[in-house]
Amino acid sequence: MVSLKRGVNMSIYDYKVKTRDDKEVPLKKFKDKVLIIVNTATGCGFTPQYEGLENLYKKYHDKGLEVLDFPCNQFGNQAPGTDDEIHEFCALKYNTSFDQFTKVDVNGENELPLYTYLKEQIKEDTITGMKNKMAMKAVEKISKTAVKDGDIKWNFTKFLVDKKGNVVGRYSPTYKPEDMEDKIKELI
Repeated sequence: MVSLKRGVNMSIYDYKVKTRDDKEVPLKKFKDKVLIIVNTATGCGFTPQYEGLENLYKKYHDKGLEVLDFPCNQFGNQAPGTDDEIHEFCALKYNTSFDQFTKVDVNGENELPLYTYLKEQIKEDTITGMKNKMAMKAVEKISKTAVKDGDIKWNFTKFLVDKKGNVVGRYSPTYKPEDMEDKIKELI
């Protein structure tokens, strides 16, 4: 992955990521778009959220929404396949059509620099409801890679970015994509 010097004036548009076929994509390609950036896994209890993500994408893509999917195998080895196998699973089971990038680490020594930036912008997940808060407490106990403040605790943590590149929301895995719809409509 592309590494950049950290600086006060960094923006999300200064980062580059790689597609599953190893092509580099500058995030400035997504300027003037609302972004959902999400780390995913095909064998996770939250995997059905692909459906909600795809529904939002289909509904708002023409109005400026992009979903950037980063498979991640750091949580319980729940994304064990190759990039192509993961993509095929998502396309066949959930009819996903949004951008899916190469598998990444979101925590630790090899974390994608984009995720370092996202976590610096908003350190805590939005979690609603007592049941979801309890579920996330249980997840935190089994998460082996979430070791410092701000770390991603599990797959399907969602970041919402406005059209100017500001990170405006961070949502826990228990927060359903469809519950972000009102905020997305505001931003579009």
